[in-house]
Amino acid sequence: MTKPVPFQMPQYVIDRVMKKRGRLRVFDRFDACESALVVVDMQSFYVSDVPPAIAIIPNINRLADAFRARGGLVAWVKMTAGRDGESLWPLYHDYFFTEVNAARHRDNLTEGASGHEIHPDLAVMPEDICASKSRFSAFLPGKSELPEMLAERGIRNVAITGMLTNFCCETSARDAMMLDYRVAMVSDANAARYEEDHNIGFSTVYQSFGDVVTTDEMVNEILV
Repeated sequence: MTKPVPFQMPQYVIDRVMKKRGRLRVFDRFDACESALVVVDMQSFYVSDVPPAIAIIPNINRLADAFRARGGLVAWVKMTAGRDGESLWPLYHDYFFTEVNAARHRDNLTEGASGHEIHPDLAVMPEDICASKSRFSAFLPGKSELPEMLAERGIRNVAITGMLTNFCCETSARDAMMLDYRVAMVSDANAARYEEDHNIGFSTVYQSFGDVVTTDEMVNEILV
């Protein structure tokens, strides 16, 4: 796969949004100095076997360049599932995996494992920040380092990218809005394993949690 999975908002969702708030976009502008590009779980363990995730790498790099150039922040968020052979989320590993798959997930997402690292095709720069989380959401206080790091830098606006659209990215978008961040998910810089999952990850967010925009829209219209 060489291109991100396309997305078109269902008409019934657009109709509902227009009836509810009378406008398509919640936030017309993000002040770059108060904005962060949040890149969720683009780690080698996850990305390597999900072609749609490989396909969004150029768009994430383009967004990161734009955020840095305009004075914004780039935040790379990594799932950390284990430490010293022990699970950091026992409920998830004990009940939602086979024993073999739980160990594989835990051990590959432990600091120091190659699978834990950001995919090598992503351009991480020294001025960026890197946060660890142990749950799906990048914005769950006590389980993610990100909220405190963003608060220290005065961040009010977040653009959510990464994988999976309908798991960690959607969950992050919901929690960010409920922590009073202004949220946009970037449709062609998010990825899921299946197109149906990818699409459903956006429709609920768009109705009550934030915007769903393209890379072009974020770079050319919103980020100022």
